[in-house]
This record gives sequence, structure tokens and C-alpha cells, in this order.
Amino acid sequence: MPVPARIIGVGTAVPETSYTQPELLDILSITDPRVRSVFLNSAIERRGLSLPPLAHDHGRAEESQGDLLRKHAVEGVSLGRAAIEACLRDAGAELSDVRYLCCVTSTGFLTPGFSALLIKELGISTSCSRLDVVGMGCNAGLNALSAVAGWARAHPDELALMVCVEVCSAAYVLDGTMRSSVVNSLFGDGAAAVAVTAPAALQMPKGPALLRFSSRIIPEAVDAMRYDWDEDKGRFSFFLDPLVPYVVGAHAEEALDQLLDGTGLSNSEIAHWVMHSGGKKVVDSVRINLGLTRHDVRHTTGVLRDHGNLSSGSFLFSYQRLIADEPVQPGDHAVLMTMGPGSTIEMALARW
Repeated sequence: MPVPARIIGVGTAVPETSYTQPELLDILSITDPRVRSVFLNSAIERRGLSLPPLAHDHGRAEESQGDLLRKHAVEGVSLGRAAIEACLRDAGAELSDVRYLCCVTSTGFLTPGFSALLIKELGISTSCSRLDVVGMGCNAGLNALSAVAGWARAHPDELALMVCVEVCSAAYVLDGTMRSSVVNSLFGDGAAAVAVTAPAALQMPKGPALLRFSSRIIPEAVDAMRYDWDEDKGRFSFFLDPLVPYVVGAHAEEALDQLLDGTGLSNSEIAHWVMHSGGKKVVDSVRINLGLTRHDVRHTTGVLRDHGNLSSGSFLFSYQRLIADEPVQPGDHAVLMTMGPGSTIEMALARW
């Protein structure tokens, strides 16, 4: 039986510039009381962002789609590098140990992708295998982690890295509409990396084994979350349907049942819950439908409070807080969960 892949390190990075929600309202000159309410009732206190430069009138310069793509590339490489370096320090590994690099992003399009750019930037071996996962959205971190775990199982003792690079401010449209304002009130910039290996059977690294993955797509909600072209603005923009939290919450239980089917585990036997910080209503809806307490999701709500929605890497920020803030016992099980366009719910079962 193949040795399961294990998480042996994690690292995160956010921009040096961060803003409170009231500061952003002032910077963006938002006076509409409805929009201000969205910002101020988001359960977010602060987010790291790369905002447009100041214009001559002391407002913010308008960025073209080309400007946004350049921001995505430049800021993304910087954040990705920082997250990878932090992850390798946590894993006790070196850049020369990396044999596989998977890069995840949904906030811009690059060819060549972040994997090639980061291999060049960091001096990773030119024979490193690589994969770019582009455009899957906030759920993509677990989709990619499944592929990374599969590669690790097929290459015992080799080190695989996954890095989620999301420059969400490169996907903003500053037009004052409610559609754009909901997005602008929620997302933050950040990167998160995770180191994975399938060690020899006698070795027992500190991190959890990734036992299984599950995926649940909700086709009738395929348009509920989307990143598409805005003809009027000449750029891409993100759309979130107000019903997203309830659609995701309503399907969370069957997604969990699918993950745990055949394991003999019930959700009451899951010691740790590591969720994507998708937004206050999303987290609350999932929590209620799965019968979880606020304590169960405290790391997720803490990430939302301090960083906002970091898209595909959010769950790794929550995982990092879990392992830093409390003792994890051998035999403990954890459920990792992400949600995103499709609409989809991704889950993984892990055990220490």
C-alpha cells in the first residue's frame, strides 16, 4: 500500500502595505451608505493590498488591464518567493531539495506561469517538474494539493511544493457599483506555500498525512461565482451572487459525508477544522450546516479578520494558525475545506 503524502511545512506572505476597512473607504472616496455598510460589516479589520498609485488630484490612478496584469506578475513573484522561503524554513529543507513545484492563481494570467518565473527567481533546479493551476478560484488550493500529494506518493522521499499566489488587488474594478464593491470589501493579497513528501515507512515527519480528498460540484450554481470580461470597463471583474453562502452551506453536509464515507468517522470525531476564509456569511453558513461551534472555526475567522479573503491560499493561513496556536495530538483528524466557483466544495481528510 502506498505511503501517504504528508504536510511537512507551511509558509505565508502578505504585502507590506495593509489597510483597515475605514481607511480603504477614505482612500477610495466611498460615500454611498450601502457600500460603506458592506465594508464595515464584513468581519474584516485589515487587509494587505497593492493599491493604485496616487493621481495628481490625490485620488487613485485608474489602472488599465495591462497595469493589473503587470501588478499580478510583479507582486505575485515577490509574495510567492517569500511564502516558499518561509515554507522551506519550516520544513527544514533547501531550495535544492525541491523536485516538484505547483503554482495556483486566479487573479491574473501569465504565460509562462508563476512556476517558471519562480524557478528562475529562486534558482530552483531547471529539471524540477512543475504545474500551473490557473483560474479555478478560491477552491483551487485543495484541487492542486490533491495533485501534489499524488506526485509525492509516486516519488517517495522527494519534496513537492505547492504555492498559492493571489494578488486580488490586480482583479479589482473601482467603479463604485455594488457588484464591484462587494468584491473590493472582501479580498486581500497574499501567498501561501506548503511542503509535501511521502516519506519512507519508518520515518514519521511532524505533519499530518493526507488520507483522502473529495470534490462536490453544484452545477446549478455555475454562475454564482465568476471572473469574466466587463465590456464597459475593458477589463476582467469578479462577481459574487448574494446567495453564494446559502448554496455552499446547503451542500456542505453531503460533501462531508462523501469525504468520510467508509472511514468510520463522524464529524464529531474531527478534532480540527481548517476552512477557507470565504467571508463571514459563507463561514457562518457552513458552520451552522455542519453543526460546528465558533471555536471550531476560530482560525478561519481570525484569518478573515486580519487578512480578508485570500482566495486559494486562505486555508493554508488557517492551517498555519492551527499548528502554531494549539497542541495537535497523534491520531487527531482534521478536515480541510475550500469553496469556490463551479460552484464547488473541496475537502481533504488529514491525520497526525
